[in-house]
Amino acid sequence: MTGTPRVVVVAPDSFKGSLSSPEAAAAMERGVLTAWPDARVVKVPIADGGEGTVEALVAATGGRFETQTVRGPLGRPVDARWGVLGDGRTAVVEMAAASGLTLVPEGRRDPRVSSTFGTGQLLKAALDAGFRHLVVGIGGSATNDGGTGMAKALGVRFLDGRGQPLPEGGAPLVRITSIDLSGIDPRLAECEILVACDVDNPLTGPRGASAVYGPQKGATPAVVLELDAALERYAEVARVATGRDVARHPGAGAAGGLGAGLLFFTPARLVPGVDLVLDSTRFDDIVRGATLVITGEGRSDRQTTMGKAPVGVARVARRHGVPVVLVSGSLGPGSEDLLDHGISRIESASHLGMPVEEAMARAAELLESAVARSLRG
Repeated sequence: MTGTPRVVVVAPDSFKGSLSSPEAAAAMERGVLTAWPDARVVKVPIADGGEGTVEALVAATGGRFETQTVRGPLGRPVDARWGVLGDGRTAVVEMAAASGLTLVPEGRRDPRVSSTFGTGQLLKAALDAGFRHLVVGIGGSATNDGGTGMAKALGVRFLDGRGQPLPEGGAPLVRITSIDLSGIDPRLAECEILVACDVDNPLTGPRGASAVYGPQKGATPAVVLELDAALERYAEVARVATGRDVARHPGAGAAGGLGAGLLFFTPARLVPGVDLVLDSTRFDDIVRGATLVITGEGRSDRQTTMGKAPVGVARVARRHGVPVVLVSGSLGPGSEDLLDHGISRIESASHLGMPVEEAMARAAELLESAVARSLRG
């Protein structure tokens, strides 16, 4: 990579815990201009459906932010931000803002009781504002309630054998016997809802929501079994009530089963998160004619090859014959496999042996230096 490219596209995901995707893009831009002062840099912050999706899409499309006070995962009020894209007709919501793991202190994480009710309130806020085209990012959840909290906020009632409403959370679903759809928000029928989802897990079983993601939300092995049984019960009752058999649908287990809840109770379609974001930002048009693309994320490893943001970026760039440099905060096992996915060069922003705390505190500086280093090399 010699010479000065006319156009360099920088398209990073967020560096979790240290940089948002717009902040990472700005650091990358500084690194490019340090190495190639005459370059024209196009910043396209991206995401794959998790935390940062709203910010990335609003920034990339010239949209605007809105704020809604909703119930957090444990019922306390939180101010959750959602967005309107630059087209003025599409609202974007991320469940992490209302029902995310970062909203719950580590010692209080309990997927038996945490709820997606606040996510449903965000969807209702978008409906109240007149939007019928919705994008929903569903990564980063604190919940395992199958999306029932979200559905409750939109008028669905989940009842036990005595006809009483079930409490919030995943554990009470083991007692579900019926679902009352008579009060569901009729505006949902008018909507197009695209759900940004970067996993293909089913709702239940060894690859399901409880088994795979429950432990990081505070579930012990015994609680995982309890929650999986509850979701099995819920899936069967919801299948009968809605006529939709979605438990084995790829992505149904995303966000503690919110994927399934959206499929059961709304006209949602689950799509790969990074593809949805790249389409929304018209990334294909931006890359066409570029000389170089630089992407990155907080940590790249074997999981990155499974549909994460950098691979999505590389897939588009490869269609146009544009080389891709990956500069991530750190590199883990399997990161070298990314060279088989359209990425030409891989660079770590942190140095070997550097404490994680230091790397995160100096993330912008280290990213800027690594980008400049990769271009000079």
